[in-house]
Amino acid sequence: MQFVFNALRCGGAVLDPGVLPGYLLAVLLVTLPPGPDNAYIIAVAVARGPRAGVLSAVGMSLGMVVHVTAASLGLSLMLRSTPAVLAVVRLAGAAYLAWLAVTTLSSARQAGVAGPAAAPDHRILGRAVLTNLTNPKIILFFAAFLPQFARSGHGPSSVQFLTLGLIFLVIGLAWDSVVGLSAGRLSTMLRQGSNAAIALNVVAGLTFGTLAALLFTEALKSM
Repeated sequence: MQFVFNALRCGGAVLDPGVLPGYLLAVLLVTLPPGPDNAYIIAVAVARGPRAGVLSAVGMSLGMVVHVTAASLGLSLMLRSTPAVLAVVRLAGAAYLAWLAVTTLSSARQAGVAGPAAAPDHRILGRAVLTNLTNPKIILFFAAFLPQFARSGHGPSSVQFLTLGLIFLVIGLAWDSVVGLSAGRLSTMLRQGSNAAIALNVVAGLTFGTLAALLFTEALKSM
């Protein structure tokens, strides 16, 4: 336990130890249930294998670094007060996911012959980061979630937000990596013939399409 407290020291500021049990429980309750990020990671892992699944988990975490930083600087609250900007972000995210859906579905038959489609690591990472950054729900989530666990008398709130966010990212990365690795290995086991390979890529494409439709619907509601 002393190690945890020492790890929370940042620039002389320390989180209130009393918030840790409740915060860790809240993070687990938020992280473990399946959500859009998990669906994306699973879809990539199914289409491209376990390595791509883990890389996507890392990319999602890199995107969350931006969200946590924005929350600590108060930028997420500014976005929260401008629905038009959030609607534009949603539309951009929907368009990007729709493009992923189309490209994945169009390459499904080739995957049946050649196996999982190859892609550079930096491209897989970049796609995951962009997908995460264009999800306004994450922006709003951190803006509302982190302040509940900051306490006066324990250093600047921005430092507390960054520390809380780091804890969230570590737990989220660990779980998402397990999800990506497991889904990728399962898809590798199932990918015995061309029909199975095609079906797995179709599932991945449909997942991207569903996520795009959800973001597009939310954007229309907020306009």
